[in-house]
Amino acid sequence: MSRALVDTEISDLIGDDPLTLVSAGKAAVPMATTFCDHWQGQLRGGVIAAPVKAYSEDRLDFFSVGHPIPTQASADAALRVLEVAGSVGPSDTLVVLLSGGASASLAAPVDRLTLGDKVKATEALLRGGIAIDGINCVRKHLSGIKGGWLAVATSGRVVTLAVSDVVGPVADDPAVIGSGPTTADPTHFEDAIRIADHPQVRPYFPAPARAVLEQGRRGVYAETPKPGDPRLAKSSLRVIGGRCDAMQAAATQATALGFTVAVIDAPVTGEARYVADIYFNRVIDAASRLSRPACVVSTGETTVEVRGSGRGGRNQELGLALVDRLAEMEEDVIFASVGTDGIDGPTNAAGALVNQTTRRRAQTSGLGTPAIWLDNNDAYAFFEALGDLVITGPTDTNVGDLQVFLLPEK
Repeated sequence: MSRALVDTEISDLIGDDPLTLVSAGKAAVPMATTFCDHWQGQLRGGVIAAPVKAYSEDRLDFFSVGHPIPTQASADAALRVLEVAGSVGPSDTLVVLLSGGASASLAAPVDRLTLGDKVKATEALLRGGIAIDGINCVRKHLSGIKGGWLAVATSGRVVTLAVSDVVGPVADDPAVIGSGPTTADPTHFEDAIRIADHPQVRPYFPAPARAVLEQGRRGVYAETPKPGDPRLAKSSLRVIGGRCDAMQAAATQATALGFTVAVIDAPVTGEARYVADIYFNRVIDAASRLSRPACVVSTGETTVEVRGSGRGGRNQELGLALVDRLAEMEEDVIFASVGTDGIDGPTNAAGALVNQTTRRRAQTSGLGTPAIWLDNNDAYAFFEALGDLVITGPTDTNVGDLQVFLLPEK
């Protein structure tokens, strides 16, 4: 968040009202720091929930939470946020700063559902390769803070500024960013049940969570606030950053380095191992119209349906699925796919590098064919053995994944 952007957002949306601040997600600390540095009005306190070790702002309660799986600190943070929101009066403002990872940062399971059950439900959805909108649909219907409930908890005005990691099916969907704690939810318990019934999810989905969804469908639990709900009339949201910003920044840097650049606007989505061919064909088509050296930039977020025992990582799996295609090219191309948060699935890598030599080096090293590793969802071990992991460490933000395809001078 730049100073100019913060000043504009505050001027347009907040005015001079006393405010309470909530910041949640991977970028919660830098967003809160920037906001507090430039906010000139009265700050009445608030909460930060972030998957980092520490934060030093005395006016805000800090919780070091889990990601992508919520922890007890995530539950404690959510309860504190609801308490703080309830103290915001009709003439005051609650400012909510959201970023990728906010869903895991704030976990308030509904009554009769334990945090352990919520964790198992999240793990089952991740294991099944469910896209983020589906994961968050289920999360909202197992939660007392997501799906608009945070906005309902306060009688004051709610202003949400969001950095989006949502690429589809609706780009930057406010109901999906952070599971939409301040936004109307168009989904229903019926939708959540259908997602939980996915063949790769149902065997691992905990019975207590399933019972909550079934009871919700029967009316035991209230549906999440829907569009047009008067309780959300004083809540507004503005997206202040997303995948297109990362893509444009990469394109600008590539141009500065002397590359001719093409940007693929359509997001790269779907299961990594299957979308690889579609992505590759898009890149080759775009590159065919460029002079060399060339760079093709894209963004998105793929998924992985875990079938094997490997450590995976969607960016690494996308790269592994492209090894054979790049090995057959006449040009010595280089491909990288990385998570902008620096964390790819359950690994310490952001992603991986692939080039024309990857398959040959794997065979020389005794790793065998890429297909063996792909079938075991073990892209991490494959690229680790070759020294081709991209390890950046956490970046404290998330706007999806970035793919870069470089082609040398002919």
